[in-house]
Amino acid sequence: MSHQAILLIGPTGSGKSPLGQWLERHGLWGRRCHHFDFGAQLRAASGFNPEEMRFLQQVLQQGALLEEDSFYLALRILDSFLQERRVQPSDLLIMNGLPRHIAQAEALADQLQFVAVLHLLCDAETVRERLRRNTGGDRVARQDDEPELLEKKLQIFAERTAPLVAYYRDRGVPVIRVEVAVQTQPAEMMARFHQQWQTGGSSWQGKSLDWPR
Repeated sequence: MSHQAILLIGPTGSGKSPLGQWLERHGLWGRRCHHFDFGAQLRAASGFNPEEMRFLQQVLQQGALLEEDSFYLALRILDSFLQERRVQPSDLLIMNGLPRHIAQAEALADQLQFVAVLHLLCDAETVRERLRRNTGGDRVARQDDEPELLEKKLQIFAERTAPLVAYYRDRGVPVIRVEVAVQTQPAEMMARFHQQWQTGGSSWQGKSLDWPR
């Protein structure tokens, strides 16, 4: 079954997880939302053999990406989430941290139908300050926020994840750009999302989906 989804794209610390949690609480377009936070799912992963668990821990500790030979692990985590949450065709998945590069997007194409990309624009200095202040309230005891790993994650985002914006735009998926400042909260992000969606909505009608209003 293919599930409709919204992809949150932004560097670490830009507020994806708080935004996903906000959407899960409030819903969108009258639809129930399920926030799939891949990082959180990795940190809580279970049901894998010892070798797989060691590998997943390395992924977390090194800020690495799952490539083609290991992507089956991500699919297992996603499938488990869908079953546990009993996601219905009328629900929306809020995808945070998956896909993280184009090869992953292609591997998920049969399973997820993206209706929008929410691109959180947040420069490196703003990211560092948001993390220092824990603006989103979700960074307590996060070892992957250590300065050296943070810089690595920002570089990986720029090189591997940011190109997903053009990838989905070229496939007709609406991309909503939201500027994120040091103190920006999820409600503000969604206000900007709705404003842009309403402004551009007429030009997004008539595609392969019945676009929500």
